[in-house]
Amino acid sequence: MLSRRWALCLISLAWSSSLGAQTFGEIGGFVLDPASQPVAEVKVTVRNQLTGQSRSATTMDSGAYSIPLLLPGVYEVTAERQGFRKIAISDIGVEVDRSARADFRLEIGAVEQTVEVVAVPQLIQNTGAAIGTIFTQEQIADTPLNGRNYLSLIKLAPNVSAEMRGDGGTKDARQGGERSNQPISIGGQRQEFNRYSLDGVENTDVNFNSYLVRPSIDAIREVKVQTGVYSAEYGRATSQIIVATKSGTNDFHGALFEFHRNDNFDAKGWRSDGPKEPLVRNQFGFTLGGPLVRNRLFFLSNLEVLRERRTSEDTASVAPDAMRAGDLSSQNAAIFDPLSRVFETIDGNEVAVAADRFPNDVIPLAVTSQ
Repeated sequence: MLSRRWALCLISLAWSSSLGAQTFGEIGGFVLDPASQPVAEVKVTVRNQLTGQSRSATTMDSGAYSIPLLLPGVYEVTAERQGFRKIAISDIGVEVDRSARADFRLEIGAVEQTVEVVAVPQLIQNTGAAIGTIFTQEQIADTPLNGRNYLSLIKLAPNVSAEMRGDGGTKDARQGGERSNQPISIGGQRQEFNRYSLDGVENTDVNFNSYLVRPSIDAIREVKVQTGVYSAEYGRATSQIIVATKSGTNDFHGALFEFHRNDNFDAKGWRSDGPKEPLVRNQFGFTLGGPLVRNRLFFLSNLEVLRERRTSEDTASVAPDAMRAGDLSSQNAAIFDPLSRVFETIDGNEVAVAADRFPNDVIPLAVTSQ
């Protein structure tokens, strides 16, 4: 009984997470006959080549079809109608918030005959006016990212600039950590004008406009930066940083990782006066995904832990022994006895207008000991 309850909870969580994900793409196009005339009532089916999940639609009188709300991935699209050969186009890539095009020209023949075509990647996005940059799963995994932070990729996108220092202000004082150290300016705007979303869910801290959750790069499928002319579903900021995470497939896949860094590989700090600052940094975790119900229900688990031990060094000024004893003659400012101040009332307020200067700007021991 207990195992059944756990299974139901796991299935409910997996199902609810798939429903909550709202970062989708779309496949659309036209179906024509050999005379370049539109063909209606053609069944068009898209199938995810990794998960086996499929959806279908029927062409309109214009020969057009559209299948929206597709998770990012690689798809096969087939078109079939009585009296024509079945045509299948494979390896069509669907990206975050982008429309992929798959047009068909049917050939006369039996439905049992199938024509297989491999899709050609689209070099120009001609179905929307949004301007942005997409970082694929391969780019995220193959790019050496300091601290395994996917936001480092954002700084490589066009129309993006980044500073070395943090954002400053109350954001540094109240948040701290890496969330306050992401000084990214997109499209010439202020650093606080970025909006973050994760699988279609709001991921922006409304108080500081920083991100709330930063997923591990092993769990990310795509990252997209949009800088303008995007649809109304985004809004709230002049730039969008969109993250889509991976999902499980019909095959089990996993990874176990450990990234180690210490001061043995680091140079001494340029402002350090003493020995090299100690540092031990461990970043470790795992990723595991696969099917719960083949072609229908999948899972993906990810864990990443960061343990960092470091010692930081800073430089500060300390008063010399003479000043600490009351001898301030080595500096230029005059030193006055506060007990000898003379007050006058100006505009209803008492204001000190005169005082006796300590001889040679040396405060007597009797005063410093009080």
